[in-house]
Amino acid sequence: MEPNPALAKLGFAESDRVAILHVDDVGMCGASLSAFADLWERREVTCGSVMVPCPWFRATAAWARAHPDADLGIHATLTSEWAGYRWGPVSTRDPASGLMDAERCFPRTSAEVAANARADAVGTELGLQIAMAREAGIEPTHLDTHMGSVMDSRLYEPFVEAALSAGVPPFGLRLRPEQWRKGGYDEPTATELTARTMALEAEGVPMLDRILQLSLSIEEDRLDRTLDMVRHIEPGQIGYVVFHPAHDTEEIRAICPDWRSRVSDYELLASGRVRSALSTRGVHLIGCRELQGIMPAR
Repeated sequence: MEPNPALAKLGFAESDRVAILHVDDVGMCGASLSAFADLWERREVTCGSVMVPCPWFRATAAWARAHPDADLGIHATLTSEWAGYRWGPVSTRDPASGLMDAERCFPRTSAEVAANARADAVGTELGLQIAMAREAGIEPTHLDTHMGSVMDSRLYEPFVEAALSAGVPPFGLRLRPEQWRKGGYDEPTATELTARTMALEAEGVPMLDRILQLSLSIEEDRLDRTLDMVRHIEPGQIGYVVFHPAHDTEEIRAICPDWRSRVSDYELLASGRVRSALSTRGVHLIGCRELQGIMPAR
């Protein structure tokens, strides 16, 4: 694969390695918001994305209004995975949309979304999530995907169109079909994702080379594992390094069986060791605001 053409637009050399330190699930609960707020103020992460349908979205928006420099995108949300703490679409209560399960919440898995969601309903839902964020005072810098639910041959296009209509870069990876297939995607999805991301890049929309995240089932050695993971960012690439930090509260312990790993992510980032280690290794850090800044005019 050729060096990422976004690097030159960002002022980097073709041989540079660049990483985005991204926080997922902001506003999913109180512990996720307070952790992101703390890490942002410490400048230990470079961006995050908010879950608009979730209970702590309004509190996140209030924080964002008070911190207009914050690099926040929209975490396109089409799933609701927890057992006793759930949310649903903001655009409809119509079961025919395919956006709800029997409890009238989003489905728990991305596979259910891919099997049942109407593409037009997905486009409407994501457009409204972006609009609600803006109405609440968040000016999003990017659109990414919760649990990868839009990475589907039918659903990726409405996701892209929602992002482009909002003037923000959509999450996309510069992968070949065989790489998508190796990641477990079926042939139609592998073909569609490759074709669409190549077309976007040809239009000047910045794409990413790798998404890197530790499984939340891993509770130990997260620093060493994170640094080992980031070594996979090669010269000429932009890596999207994803964390799920949360403060240790009764709330997060009640919601998430994987709460310990989320708390570990917070402790690891707050220690400053991730950013320091990447700097020592010559990895340049950017946020998604920089990617938004090189979006082509539309």
